[in-house]
Amino acid sequence: FNSGSGEGSLDRLLPSVNTGLSPRKRSTSQCKSEPPLLRTSKRTIYTAGRPPWYNEHGTQSKEAFVIGLCGGSASGKTTVARKIIEALDVPWVVLLSMDSFYKVLTAEQQLLAANNDYNFDHPDAFDFSLLVHTLRKLKQGKSVKIPVYDFTTHGRQKEWKTVYGASVIIFEGIMSFADKELLKLLDMKIFVDTDSDIRLVRRLRRDITERGRDIEGVIKQYNKFVKPAFEQYIEPTMRLADIVVPRGGGNMVAIDLIVQHVHSQLEERELSVRAALASAHQAQPLPQTLSVLENTPQVRGMHTIIRNKETSRDEFIFYSKRLMRLLIERALSFLPSQVHIVQTPQGEDYEGRTFHGKGITGVSILRAGETMEPALRAVCKDVRIGKILIQTNQDTGEPELHYLRLPKDIGEDHVILMDCTVSTGAAAMMAIRVLLDHDVQEEKILLVSLLMAEMGVHSVAYAFPQVKIITTAVDKKVNDLFHIIPGIGNFGDRYFGTDAPPDWSDDDMDEPSC
Repeated sequence: FNSGSGEGSLDRLLPSVNTGLSPRKRSTSQCKSEPPLLRTSKRTIYTAGRPPWYNEHGTQSKEAFVIGLCGGSASGKTTVARKIIEALDVPWVVLLSMDSFYKVLTAEQQLLAANNDYNFDHPDAFDFSLLVHTLRKLKQGKSVKIPVYDFTTHGRQKEWKTVYGASVIIFEGIMSFADKELLKLLDMKIFVDTDSDIRLVRRLRRDITERGRDIEGVIKQYNKFVKPAFEQYIEPTMRLADIVVPRGGGNMVAIDLIVQHVHSQLEERELSVRAALASAHQAQPLPQTLSVLENTPQVRGMHTIIRNKETSRDEFIFYSKRLMRLLIERALSFLPSQVHIVQTPQGEDYEGRTFHGKGITGVSILRAGETMEPALRAVCKDVRIGKILIQTNQDTGEPELHYLRLPKDIGEDHVILMDCTVSTGAAAMMAIRVLLDHDVQEEKILLVSLLMAEMGVHSVAYAFPQVKIITTAVDKKVNDLFHIIPGIGNFGDRYFGTDAPPDWSDDDMDEPSC
């Protein structure tokens, strides 16, 4: 799979915040924060950033393009899928196998399966209800949990795989065209047509070497179930296909035609969000969901220090941390609370307050937002932390999602989303959209930032009117390079001691060092 968000599913966190004072150079190489999607004889293909899949209103405006691959057992569907992925060379492709959706067998069915007497090639063997529900959510851009089927034990493993974020979904299986609701979700239907003798030889090799079966059992199952099922249920669905691919993965002419069509479909769905944000709803009063820290002499004095271009790095870090602590404390005051009566050491009742919710999770937008994590941990014991990396594509100017790691069941929590500066709001909007796609309720999201531009405040509030926005200051303007004016400079580079490129923007998420 291309991406996951379950805790522990991605062990590729970026280096932790370095608050040492020795400067370090920015790495100019592109950091591959995603693992390889697949390895080929020529190269290793990595995922790249995911461009916006929503409009300036924050709502999804394009669904993933779903390719359905059908064909007999061992016809080469997975090989064709991987060839398409390699030739497409586009970011955020998910390969979804129908094999993951076999039904959980009863004890009686388990015995039949152990003796090769259970028909895994019948439509009733698949959980179509779960499959349709999962594919529909994935097509809509939501986070989904995929069961992991164990062919040795004929059962589902305890841990399911979390999958999120797809521009293209390639769905393959022997019964891909067997359900009417499933067919409605497929934008392109491909049937892989391979000679039956070749399929039998492949199945023998696969089931004996990969699934621990014996040759007699494999042949028995093939003659009793696989061959009849192909003739009765699978082969007739060939007529539903948009394209039939003879010879499977070796047919590069057919694969090239498929890839050309998918590329044309993706080009029609491209969005430009940042340009829309720069021109939308900017002449309105600041929204009521915005809370700005009181501009006391102390707060004003700290801003004077961190905005001063002559301020040393250690002073910049020290006073930024002071502001972050105040900001986080302010944000926590907006969390729901309830009356809680305790008894004091003097034996008297005290009517206090306590947090009223399931849990609190902090999510930092890397890399600058990560500097706010210590302030949150200092005042919120045992808080869970998630991370999102969003970078600006230098060719398109659009934000792109490169990496995410979110705790399990984050949808039940109140989430404090942390970023140090917000200019147009493009990166913050993408991060909020990611949280919503993981079932976090909009009213449970608090966006905290040291400094925001009015444009960014309006953009976030317009798209997500229930998100609470907390900051220490709001500046009036954003220039043509998306810098906040008068601003603070590139926060990440001033904090970490790295050199800013000439085309940085306050919404840019800095490249991590590899």
